[in-house]
Amino acid sequence: AGPLDTGRVTFDDVIMKTLALFALLVVTAGATWFTVSVSPRLLTPLWMGGMFGGLVLGLVIAFKKSVSVPLIVLYAVLEGLFVGALSRVMNAVYPGIVMTAVIATMCTFAGMFIGYKTGFVRVTSKSRRIFGMMLIGYMLFSLVNLLGLMLGWTSGWGFGGSGVLGLAISVLGVALASYSLAVDFDSIEQAVRMGAPQKYSWLLAHGLIVSLVWLYIEILRLLARLRGD
Repeated sequence: AGPLDTGRVTFDDVIMKTLALFALLVVTAGATWFTVSVSPRLLTPLWMGGMFGGLVLGLVIAFKKSVSVPLIVLYAVLEGLFVGALSRVMNAVYPGIVMTAVIATMCTFAGMFIGYKTGFVRVTSKSRRIFGMMLIGYMLFSLVNLLGLMLGWTSGWGFGGSGVLGLAISVLGVALASYSLAVDFDSIEQAVRMGAPQKYSWLLAHGLIVSLVWLYIEILRLLARLRGD
């Protein structure tokens, strides 16, 4: 009996679930884009609901002891709301920036996958620890930055603006999000090799979606900073 017959994770299973979640996210984002274009007053509720709802739900999924498919599907919908609203606003301010960010995200994804498979990009236990510490630091900085924007301490993209410091922060964000994809690839490979239960394919697919959305947002911010605060 093969892995699928014994209820174990397979590469095909993870790929199919990732595509399903990605399609749901894209459809939701497209519907949100259209909704915001027709009813601009819905921008803030959709944006905030998707952003904070996705943040809370992401933490619940991360710390939940069992894999919950409905929560993972709902997360994809919430991220679609956030991505759609954000993209609509960004494209209105910087025409064409969304398409550029989408292409850059897909190219980065392909590049990281090729780099991982060829061994050019390596994921080790040491690199995972370093990445984890840097990720925690970047997340704390992002929360402080968001708080500063909400309280009026900063404006635009927050600390650093569109200057050299701001560009350096965005480059760091893109680098971390890109390496997060390599960590996801390694996690999938390890799960298949160890014969993890099939239900974990949803969690692995969820991880890829999180990294993709994060990468897209970071690239969008970097392009916006390059074009002006």
